[in-house]
Amino acid sequence: MILTKKEVLKEIKNKHLVISPLKKSNIGPASVDLTLSNQFRIFKRHNKKVTLVENSDYKKYTKLIKADKITIFPGDFILAITNETISLPDHLCGWLYGRTRYARFGLSIHATASFIQPGIRNKQILEIKNLGKLPIVLKKGLRICQLILEQTRGKARYNGKFKTQTNL
Repeated sequence: MILTKKEVLKEIKNKHLVISPLKKSNIGPASVDLTLSNQFRIFKRHNKKVTLVENSDYKKYTKLIKADKITIFPGDFILAITNETISLPDHLCGWLYGRTRYARFGLSIHATASFIQPGIRNKQILEIKNLGKLPIVLKKGLRICQLILEQTRGKARYNGKFKTQTNL
């Protein structure tokens, strides 16, 4: 069951759900808009092959950039992170989706891993790709994506590698 605005506010009031910082104006009818931080990871260009294994580290192949804005050219793929830290209780999970207004320019906000596990307390990494034909400028603070919250059937808690990520 997806939480509506009324249910999201109830979870926040009961201190089960924490979104920090939170602007109440970012809570929509059935989602919460999240904003873009000033941290980006750009993939280094080289011809070296990467064989993916469980402990592959994307940081070896990227450069961290801190900037108030970044330009993504057609075909480019970058990583970014939200300003907000999300803390989910063991009875809620979440999904990250792009916003329609940016999808119409060909901007994909979350390429593959959009699921947010119960029990996390972290910022969300965004896998951003420009599928369009125009260079796109993204600015710090942009309401870049929406968090959709869902009640789980039963309780669960994620204890993996990214449970408390706060940096890109």
